[in-house]
Amino acid sequence: MKLEKPCQETAPRVISASRRTDLPAHFPDWLAGAVKAGTAGILGPAGRVLTVDLRPRAVHTLVLWSKDFSALLEDRSSLRTLVRKYDQLYLLFTITGLGGTFIERGVVPPDKALDQLGPLAGLAGHPRRVSVRFDPVVRWAESGRARTNLGFFERLAPRAASEGLTDIRISFAQWYGKARRRAARLEFEYIDPPGEEKIEAARALAEVAARWKLRLFSCSQDFLTEVPGIRASACIDGNLLGELHPGRTPAILRKDRSQRPECGCTESIDIGSYTQTCPHACLYCYANPRTR
Repeated sequence: MKLEKPCQETAPRVISASRRTDLPAHFPDWLAGAVKAGTAGILGPAGRVLTVDLRPRAVHTLVLWSKDFSALLEDRSSLRTLVRKYDQLYLLFTITGLGGTFIERGVVPPDKALDQLGPLAGLAGHPRRVSVRFDPVVRWAESGRARTNLGFFERLAPRAASEGLTDIRISFAQWYGKARRRAARLEFEYIDPPGEEKIEAARALAEVAARWKLRLFSCSQDFLTEVPGIRASACIDGNLLGELHPGRTPAILRKDRSQRPECGCTESIDIGSYTQTCPHACLYCYANPRTR
């Protein structure tokens, strides 16, 4: 493969790790190695490898996405120690209440995930640098009965609030072609409710969020913003990252054109790869090539 020039810009960049796979949970060795080396190679167009500068002076914020931050908290491969060299760490923590079920076979159980909230807020240095993703809300049929994880939010909201967290991001499962075929092979009877039912479910979530003084954001589903108390999400929000930055250093505010049209995220460089297959094996996941 040919090497492209390093991806550099005068302003420090936001690094995303990663939308494509769960690097903190399943590839902490790789992530720690990249941070230690100060560089990461990612596949670009036409199979070229793009070199990303991970030296602290080049990084505005390191954004970590995960369903299990235990490796980070336990300092496996010195990951916790290594990421401390960055000015700012921002954590997007997905907790759906489905961990350990047949829908999210490889994900930690909900109680173990909830126990990580306090330590993560401490590690990030500010509770607003941790955002919980109750994403996705899933409905399915089991033994002739409709089931959903919607009710788990009643447990999640007070726990997040008790740790000082303020921001929750939500979305409803989108069953892309790969996920639909996977569900059919496994005889999983998912339900994709009409928009009206999703709006009503979102109203229920907004009521719970308001009770605990939490801010609710809709991720790439702008129709949910019809519900009072729900705003469109920018999971990577340059304005917020600039506001929270210890040196108040501005982040790049351009919209991330590589994401879906309704995604409000500002620019970042994602250093994960779909070739790093995520063992969470979530049935609904667009990036999951596994069936079991």
